[in-house]
Amino acid sequence: MKKLKLISLGLSLLALAACSKKSDNVVVSTPLLQVGKSISNTGTLPAGAYKGTMLAGQTYTVGGDITINAGDTLLIQKGVTINMTNGANFIVNGDLISLGTKDAPITITDPTKTKTTGVSTVAADPAYVGGWGGIYCSNTSKLVVIKWTHLDFGGAALKALPFAASAGLAAGNQYILYFENPNGVFILEDSWLYGSPDDATRFYGGTYNIMRNTMEKCGSNGGDGFNAKGSSHGNMAYNLVIGGATNGTKSASDGTTGAECQFTMYNNTYINDGFRNNGVYGARSGSVEIENNSRALVYNNLIVDCDFGVRIAGGPAGAKVYLADTTLNTSDIIKQTAYGYNFYYADNAAIADQFVPTSVAQPVVTHPQATDIPNMAAFLGASYTFGFVYDGSSLVGKNNPMFVNYTLPVAANFWITQCSVDSYNFRLQTGSPAAGKGTTTAFAPLTAGIPLDANFGSSGITPPGQDMGCYQLNGTGNQH
Repeated sequence: MKKLKLISLGLSLLALAACSKKSDNVVVSTPLLQVGKSISNTGTLPAGAYKGTMLAGQTYTVGGDITINAGDTLLIQKGVTINMTNGANFIVNGDLISLGTKDAPITITDPTKTKTTGVSTVAADPAYVGGWGGIYCSNTSKLVVIKWTHLDFGGAALKALPFAASAGLAAGNQYILYFENPNGVFILEDSWLYGSPDDATRFYGGTYNIMRNTMEKCGSNGGDGFNAKGSSHGNMAYNLVIGGATNGTKSASDGTTGAECQFTMYNNTYINDGFRNNGVYGARSGSVEIENNSRALVYNNLIVDCDFGVRIAGGPAGAKVYLADTTLNTSDIIKQTAYGYNFYYADNAAIADQFVPTSVAQPVVTHPQATDIPNMAAFLGASYTFGFVYDGSSLVGKNNPMFVNYTLPVAANFWITQCSVDSYNFRLQTGSPAAGKGTTTAFAPLTAGIPLDANFGSSGITPPGQDMGCYQLNGTGNQH
């Protein structure tokens, strides 16, 4: 009996050893981050206060405004689809964390609307109407993180003020993203914005990292893409903006009595922007706009068939669009507005005539840059006075950036009607004249106040790239 016990014990030990060896090769998946209790997707979620976690891969239907109270957090796990009905909004007084992944993005949409490809017009395309509302964040919202998330068909008009706004929010506004906490952080990375009736975003104070996103069809008969106002500051980089009504990226210090609005805008790709602005021609841009006492660093951008090039406003104080801050102040986050190493292509003379925006509606102070492609300083010559009208017809069709799948030149007015990515590929081919022409040393992105964290911060502040635009030949930059 004693011998049998010893044999049994030995066999047990061998079995345990075998299990141990097998377990060495077992890959244990990391559990998804969860905050508080899970939120059930049974039935339609009514208007009300919510906190906790929307669980991975589930579909939720929302019937009224989702409110996150101050001090609470709503977390959305990867692969979630949220169908917003009745023009519902997210009213964020606390924190919102949307953590999609490349393989399992999150989608927030109006389920009654379908994306269209090809020719796009305001009259016929549902992208410009607004379906669900937006994500409106008050001055008690400390942190918003949105990663790998589709924001489709936003911009239904606000029926009433969701909170006592400290900036410029009003009933009837039609934004997808709104944030106004001067002490808060807003992260938007690797995400998509598709369709809006007005500005896709309004930022009034806070620290931002707006990086590696794709924006399509934003603004119906006016409206900007990434529109930063007030005392907001941060980065807008590696974004693809196609078919926007007016400006793709914009800074302006109106809406606050605090510090200036200050942003880096680098390695973005702007395609077919600026042709649905119902305002006065020449009083707004079609790619990059720096105005109203704001500062910016604007480099390495690829601007193709946009109504205007990088525009530094120069209007008189008191005008709606007045002078950008181009003075030197060594105590500022951005010491002085600077720009260069931007790449331009035009398919008609009217576009080429505005590579360096002219004072056709009001004064501008945009200087020709020798580092741009084409070299606008050499083209216009030493006698050129900035703001004067010039003839750029000889630049039409020159410096084709050689996209992987988007043939240039295009048919007449194609730059007006093609407003979505569709099956096109705006990466550069090897040998592109835009490859290797960017600067990686003339400036640095802003990093102060931007947390780096896989869940509660930025996934990474991508530094300036040597290739013009949002796609880099080495595979970095925009991942869409």
